[in-house]
Amino acid sequence: MKKDLSRRKFLQRTAGAASALAAANAPFLRDARLEAASYPAVAPSDRLRFGIIGIGMQGSGLLTAAVQLPGVECVAAADLYDGRHTLAAKSSAIQIFRYAPLQGPAREQGNRLPHRRRSRPLAQASRRRCRPCRQRHLLRKAHVPLPSDGLEMVKAGKATGRVIQIGSQRVSSVLCAKAKELIAQGTIGDLMMVEGSLGRNDPTGAWEYPPPFDLSQKTLDWETWQGPAPHRAWDPDMSPKYFARWRCWKEYGTGVAGDLLVHLVSGMMFMLGLNEPPKRALSTGGILRWKDGRNMPDVHATLFEYGNIPVYFRLNLGTESPEIYRFNGSKGILEVTEFALTYYPQSGKDESPSYYSSGFPRAMREEYVNKWHQEHDPAPGKEPGLQGFTFRSVSWDEQKPHMWTYFDAVRTRKPNVEDVVFGHNAALACHLANESYFRKAATTWDGEKIKT
Repeated sequence: MKKDLSRRKFLQRTAGAASALAAANAPFLRDARLEAASYPAVAPSDRLRFGIIGIGMQGSGLLTAAVQLPGVECVAAADLYDGRHTLAAKSSAIQIFRYAPLQGPAREQGNRLPHRRRSRPLAQASRRRCRPCRQRHLLRKAHVPLPSDGLEMVKAGKATGRVIQIGSQRVSSVLCAKAKELIAQGTIGDLMMVEGSLGRNDPTGAWEYPPPFDLSQKTLDWETWQGPAPHRAWDPDMSPKYFARWRCWKEYGTGVAGDLLVHLVSGMMFMLGLNEPPKRALSTGGILRWKDGRNMPDVHATLFEYGNIPVYFRLNLGTESPEIYRFNGSKGILEVTEFALTYYPQSGKDESPSYYSSGFPRAMREEYVNKWHQEHDPAPGKEPGLQGFTFRSVSWDEQKPHMWTYFDAVRTRKPNVEDVVFGHNAALACHLANESYFRKAATTWDGEKIKT
């Protein structure tokens, strides 16, 4: 779950600092997509009607954001927990459905569809002109239970031509778009390495969510919720925890890799202009802090290979730290965070005589040092200076730009960035990270299956 800061709150928070930032060469970036979404008129013939499956923690936020966009209307919602229906009904005037056993295209559980089953309803819905969504499908994250399910999702999307967008909203962020532009134009020189990290240090951040008080077999379709996972009879003590905290167990979720790593991966792919899985992944970690019965790690570090570039991502649920990227290049470092990107320039040249000369005979060293200064010292008053800069914008987790990109693609049939192939490739990185952790060995992807 990503914290969301609305554009209005961002502007309120930063308005007082605008003049100081301008003086410090730190301009604000206006998100044209967010601005455009706030006022254009939409003809009745272009109005979009959609249905939503899963109205939990994230689904309810997406529903709220979507219905605030012009020309968009939610007409149906479905979930396995009755409390989510009450929540959805207050968000929009919609028709509510409670699931029966899976028969048709769009039948899965809510509370943000657990990672291991999000791909299946998308693939099924893509193959049919299901009402009310017809030719438009949005999947919250690039999460699929197995690589084979991702391949099925890609196959269905390509075969049917449906408009599909996977949901890691930072690929629609103006901040990440600016970073992509800077990297592409060679601001940091040749890319050497990518680093990324995120840390949390609280029970909620570690998914120890409080289960709804009224969870029971009467309010939750427990049998359908379990899907293809090993069947468990209803347990008044554990079943509500499985429902609310499903990310903690590999039977139901994909852990920090599926919840957090996928954001780092998809954002990195977008900013570097990549659309491919990593060649190899090597993970380490463990359950070091939250020993609450979970079997997914709470500390997970993975080294990926993308082409010949090493990518190192670190996730930690036991120590709080900001979410950050560092793109390391021959001309400096581009640091990207939720609200800003900063360029730290480097010359890549010797700034003084080489310390290796300390091993020269004295006369030789003095000759070398004098010659170096003669060849490299600038004239007085002509000393060069390296100029860095900072750009600031709304949170890269703002949902409206990503939703606007999706609905605009439905109207215009223009391609979107995070389509089904992009989402599958981002998910593969997370699969490789998890497989490596459990196998305690490097893993690779050969296009059909994961190998050690």
